[in-house]
Formats: sequence, C-alpha cells, structure tokens
Amino acid sequence: MKYFAYGSNMDPDRMKKRGILFSKREHAILKGFRLEFNKIVLKNLNEGKANIVKDNKESVEGVLYEIEEDDLRKLDKFEGYPTHYRREDVNVILDSGEIVKATTYIAQSNMTRGGLKPTKKYLSHLLKGCDLLSKEYCEKLKRVETLD
Repeated sequence: MKYFAYGSNMDPDRMKKRGILFSKREHAILKGFRLEFNKIVLKNLNEGKANIVKDNKESVEGVLYEIEEDDLRKLDKFEGYPTHYRREDVNVILDSGEIVKATTYIAQSNMTRGGLKPTKKYLSHLLKGCDLLSKEYCEKLKRVETLD
C-alpha cells in the first residue's frame, strides 16, 4: 500500500526505528493542501507538529512510501490514530506525472490550534526528506521558525 508522509516520517531513519519496512520511497506532491505546524503537543502547549490543511492555492511536498498493511497499523500507534490524527486517502502526483492514491494522516480538528511552532529536533526529521524534495521546498522548511 502507499503512504504519503509530509512530516517527521519523511525521515527514512525514523521510519526504520519505528519498525516500518518500506520497499520504495519517492517524491510526491499533494495539491490543494498547505503544511502547518498546528497539531497540539500535550506535553508542551507551545509546540506544534506537522499537519496539512485544505488550501486550493497551495501544495505540500512529501515522501511516498510503499509499505505493508501491517506497517500502517504500526504507524497508527505513533500517529495517535484515531484520537490525534485521522487517516485519509489522497491523490498525490509523482515526478513522472502519474497520479496515485495514498493514505496520509490529518490532525483531528480538536487537536489543532494556531500560533504553534515545531522544535528544531522535530523539524530536522522533515529536513531528512530533502534528498527527495525540491530545493525550493527544502528552503521553505529551513525558514520555519522553531521554539528553540
């Protein structure tokens, strides 16, 4: 199955540490959404984790993984599904122009709030996806204001 990561799971080492085995990892774009760091962290009410929000004028770059169904259930635990994030099927565009259906996680509305910022450590996981992401998108990620 295909899983679209736009947050810390873009880091292949993080996925491996979580026991998620992937057979393929490639760049993909999700149109009609924008990246925000508005997912509440219960331990620090100023910290925000990655989330995507509908926005017809924007797009989000990420990593498309090919994983087994069992590994999605492992991811559910790390993503706090279904309490913190819900799963949603989305259509992403590959560099070849092919459109493929993938599962992603979107924060539950009651778990979001404006004015939050990621930590440097958390943002570093997103930056580990820069081996696949566009240079422009990586520069945009590097400019994200962090808590520390």
